[in-house]
Order: sequence, then structure tokens, then C-alpha cells
Amino acid sequence: MILSRLRGLRPPRSNSWSQRDDWLERGLRATAAVSGSVVLLIVLFVLWQAVPALSNVGPVRFLADSDWRPTSSPTPQFGMLPLLAGSAIVTLGAVLVATPLAVFSAVLAEFYAPQPVAWLLRRLLELLNGVPSVVFGFWGLVVVVPLINAWQPPGQSLLAGTLVLALMLIPTVALSADAALHSISGDLQRSAAALGIGRGAIVWSLAVPLARRGIAEGVLLGAARAVGETMAVVIVCGNIVQLPSSVFDPVRTVTANIAMEMSYATAGHRSVLFATGLVLMLATGTLAAVAGRLRHQGART
Repeated sequence: MILSRLRGLRPPRSNSWSQRDDWLERGLRATAAVSGSVVLLIVLFVLWQAVPALSNVGPVRFLADSDWRPTSSPTPQFGMLPLLAGSAIVTLGAVLVATPLAVFSAVLAEFYAPQPVAWLLRRLLELLNGVPSVVFGFWGLVVVVPLINAWQPPGQSLLAGTLVLALMLIPTVALSADAALHSISGDLQRSAAALGIGRGAIVWSLAVPLARRGIAEGVLLGAARAVGETMAVVIVCGNIVQLPSSVFDPVRTVTANIAMEMSYATAGHRSVLFATGLVLMLATGTLAAVAGRLRHQGART
């Protein structure tokens, strides 16, 4: 009875407003359906193009063979192992370098820097996040590669790709970590002031552990970006298909290989490149799905 009375107190919605809500809901559903359909069609197209390579070469040989000689005669070699190793090592190295720097930047902006400095730092991170990857690649070619070459030739190497990608990942991880820290820092700082707890203990013993889901989400999104990066690694990594024995060896990643060979690939070679693209899509999709799962769990808690 009480609920019915409360419902009776609500102002009735006009027919025009209800119709606008219905049209908005239909429009949003249609937009979501179109977006999902486009993604699904892209995945199906790549899979369709990759089927000949997967059936002729075989997934085991395709992923485990260490020889990539697509134009050799009479038996071309399509081993993807060096390409996968190059992508994995460059991505892992970039994440390991970028994550501490990004977390320290977020902590500085949230807890230690004055408000104007924190505002400027966040704007710089946002600006850095929007710089095209080819600009990072040219910067790496002009600045990073000569420094590495003076230390250990040839300069264009796994180390150069790692450093350039790390710089590209810093804003993605830092902005995600800053948002996670900002969502919990207010209550923690007021509680710390009341209890007399030092700022360092609050930051590193409470705030950062509580923000670990947001930080991990930023790391995974940054790793997905690094896995799919093309132009920067094409410019600075050296583009030699091999398993690296040191950080100074040139490498070629999966994305760089597709960009460099798709223009002249034919028949089986082209299908193999689509198969490598399928593996790349699975990797980035998995990272994005795990990041979304962390975001969902963080929202529930």
C-alpha cells in the first residue's frame, strides 16, 4: 500500500518524452548492433582468408617453426616463431619499463604535486597519449637508435623498440592508474589526517594496493596497444626475422611483418599473413577482455 502511494506521487511522463526515450533506446541498440556486426565481419573475413594457411601449413608447424622464408623455392617456409618471439619480447620489455614510471607519475600527480603541477602533468600525459605512433618512431630513429648504436651497433634493435614502445605506453598506464587512485584517495587522506598516519604509508601500503585493479587494467590495455603497434617498431626494430640472442639484436614483430610483406604477397603467402593477423587479433582480444573483466570486478567492489 505504501509503495503504491509513493508511485502515485511520481509525476507522470508525457507521451512525447516517452517516445523520445523509445527512439533513443532503439537508436542505441541499432548502433551497438552495427558496431558488433562490423567487428564480427572483420573477424570472419580474417578467419576465412587464413583457413588455407592453417589447413596447408598446419597450426603446429605454423607456430613452432623457426624459419620464415615465404618466397623461397621450391618449398617456402612460414614459421611464425621468430615473429611471435619478437612481438612478445618487445611488448613485455615495454610493459616492464613503462609500468613503474607510469605508476610513479600517477602517484606524483595524485598525492605529492601541487594542484597546478598535477593539472599540467595530466594534460601532458593526455597530449602524449594522442601523439601518432609514426612520430614516436621518427623520434626513436633520430634520438634512441644513434645512442644505442654508439654503445652497441647496429642501433635498430630489440632495445630500441622496447624503449620507444615504453614511452608510448606510459600515458595509457599512468592515466588509468591516476583515475584508480583518484577514486579512493579522498577518504584515505582524510582518514590518515585523523589518525596521524604518514603520507608514504598511505600511498604505498593502502592507496596503491587498493588501486591495483585499475593499474592492472591500464597495464593490459597498454600491452594490447604494444602488441598491435606497427609504425614505431617498423622504424626502430631493424626488421630482421630471427630469434634474438641479446637486446641489441634486430627483430621483426608480427605487425611489422604484415605491413612490410602484404603489398607483394600472393596466394599462400597472403593467406599466411592473414593467419598471423588472426593470431594477433586473438592476443589483443584476450588482453582487452581481461582488462574489461578487471574493470567490471572493480565496479562491483
